[in-house]
Amino acid sequence: MTEHSHHPAGHHAPVGEAEPDFTERHATSAAQHQHHGHQGHDGADDHAVHSHGQHAGHSTAMFKDRFWLTLALSVPVVYFSPMFGHLLGYVPLEFPGSSWIPPVLGTVIFLYGGQPFLKGGINELKTRQPGMMLLISMAITVAFVASWATTLRIGNFDLDFWWELALLVAIMLLGHWIEMRALGSAQGALDALAALLPDEAERVTDAGVETVPVSELRQGDVVLVRSGARMPADGTIVDGRAEFDESMITGESKTVLRAEGDPVVAGTVATDNTVRVTVTAVGDDTALAGIQRLVAEAQASSSKAQALADRAAAFLFYFATLAGVITFIAWILLGSLPEAVTRTVTVLVIACPHALGLAIPLVIAISTEQAAKAGVLIKNRIALERMRTIDVVLFDKTGTLTKGEPEVRDMATVDGGAADELLALAAAVESDSEHPVARAIVRAAQSKNLDLPPAAGFSSMTGRGVRATVDGRTVQVGGPALLRELGLSEPESLAASTREWMGRGAAVLHVIDGDRILGAVSLEDAIRPESRQAVAALQSRGIKVAMITGDAQQVATAVGAELNIDEVFAEVLPADKDKKVAQLQARGLKVAMVGDGVNDSPALARAEVGIAIGAGTDVAMESAGVILAGNDPRAVLSMVDLSRASYTKMWQNLVWATGYNVIAVPLAAGVLAFAGIILSPAAGAVLMSVSTIVVALNAQLLRRVKLNPSQVR
Repeated sequence: MTEHSHHPAGHHAPVGEAEPDFTERHATSAAQHQHHGHQGHDGADDHAVHSHGQHAGHSTAMFKDRFWLTLALSVPVVYFSPMFGHLLGYVPLEFPGSSWIPPVLGTVIFLYGGQPFLKGGINELKTRQPGMMLLISMAITVAFVASWATTLRIGNFDLDFWWELALLVAIMLLGHWIEMRALGSAQGALDALAALLPDEAERVTDAGVETVPVSELRQGDVVLVRSGARMPADGTIVDGRAEFDESMITGESKTVLRAEGDPVVAGTVATDNTVRVTVTAVGDDTALAGIQRLVAEAQASSSKAQALADRAAAFLFYFATLAGVITFIAWILLGSLPEAVTRTVTVLVIACPHALGLAIPLVIAISTEQAAKAGVLIKNRIALERMRTIDVVLFDKTGTLTKGEPEVRDMATVDGGAADELLALAAAVESDSEHPVARAIVRAAQSKNLDLPPAAGFSSMTGRGVRATVDGRTVQVGGPALLRELGLSEPESLAASTREWMGRGAAVLHVIDGDRILGAVSLEDAIRPESRQAVAALQSRGIKVAMITGDAQQVATAVGAELNIDEVFAEVLPADKDKKVAQLQARGLKVAMVGDGVNDSPALARAEVGIAIGAGTDVAMESAGVILAGNDPRAVLSMVDLSRASYTKMWQNLVWATGYNVIAVPLAAGVLAFAGIILSPAAGAVLMSVSTIVVALNAQLLRRVKLNPSQVR
């Protein structure tokens, strides 16, 4: 079909400056998904493993298997332990050999369940980076040696730590299993999605429709996607329209209407109709593959919070070692070797950071998982941590706060004519054009369920407008150039409205019947309905909102005023966007930049947090730390809320975990022995287990943070 060429240079000028964005979007939509690199993710565990040095070389399944077997072996060890029986006030059953159950099974637990920690501790010693694994291995080794010394009656010690050793190993295995399962869940969910991709596709050929393996699809192929079927690859609809379920990509449960020219993503489901789609990306080049790669990168990325936990573990190692040495020397000087050994062993066992092992990693794991479920893909964990400190969110206008396509905004008629009749007439004339502006007029008429009169003889008049015959009348739609050519001038009643529209940067088109002006319509870049909520909610959280655009000042001012934005940067060239970020930073503000991923890379990279919105544009963009899989700007609020909540949980857990050790270790060492207060090994072990449970439960509370954009307030 002939494209529009009539949208005027005059009345249309303000939006005309924005229109390259419209055109670029339509022109590039077919190629949008070809930028996604991908690396294999069969070893999902490995990505989770390497994100936390403690787990190097181990998998989720290994921790799970060792935990269950260790737990099973721990039950008889705990039951037959005299110390535990004394603690709970019961006498274990006695039969020949019953006293050997704890040491024999305890040894199995030490060698089998404790193996990952012993290996990790040796590695930390070799690298001279003492941390969690060295603390754990030191505690279980001391408990193991002391318990055998007591069992074999070597020295006058009462250090029956078999039950404590068993529970210590079981709890630490459980903690590591939970952590790694959470770390891998986001990747696992996406792997499960990839597994749901169809094995076969229906490819349309000259000979008809043939069923082929998805692996045989190539760019440019046309595939038939029936109602209820999944998209086998990324593509662009060339025939038909259907409601698509995109929840697996965006986190939004509401279906989205996709029609001719619209991009669709592999893994999404056509729910109600059959469509034909031209394949634009297959396999590792699809948006889904790009998302999987991003999640893997996020799991492998470093984190300041994790570094903090590692430093805390190192501190506790030196603290426990020093406390153990001082305890031993102090009790030796007091003349009690058995008490010196007992107190020292108790200190080293209690110093083991059960809770610290979960404090930070579990919070990070759950926050990353929750974000992925909501369509917020954390590519760099530091970006999530920084989000709580942001002072201003800088939104790119076109495609972020707005839809990046024109929309009929207002209509005015001459002599009191019906606005709907005017719109129906304009839509009838425009119905044969595929220009974005023409489609906007037709879409507006369809949304009102207007009956369009039949039109014939469509023609385009370069630079002036379009013409068609409707009910035997020649009807034209165009801007100022068309009016000048026809020698027509606007009636004053109409001119007042068009001046107001142009004042806010709208494009104005007139509808002309013969030589009589019937009325005019205004078109503007459509503001996303979610944008108002996003701006208001950010401001209610004490965060300023700014907008940046290459559009003319009056267009930007109008959008900024409508959304109540704090600061507007207009007529900014793409290459200069990062300078505006720098200007805000020079004022002492921490900036989160939200862009569509097309030409915002420098600005996204310069900002404290770079957020790319819309998986359809450039999901693999390296400059963004966060990807919002959907196009809903309210998802930025999910980032802010999750960042603040996870930071609070991290510190609560860290304070609880380290605070417990700092208080319990001196008590175990006997600093208050003169007052008759000594923390027994049994009591310390119980309190230590309670500390671990508190930390784990506290981290789980993160799941209550509302991250669905529609629930954000």
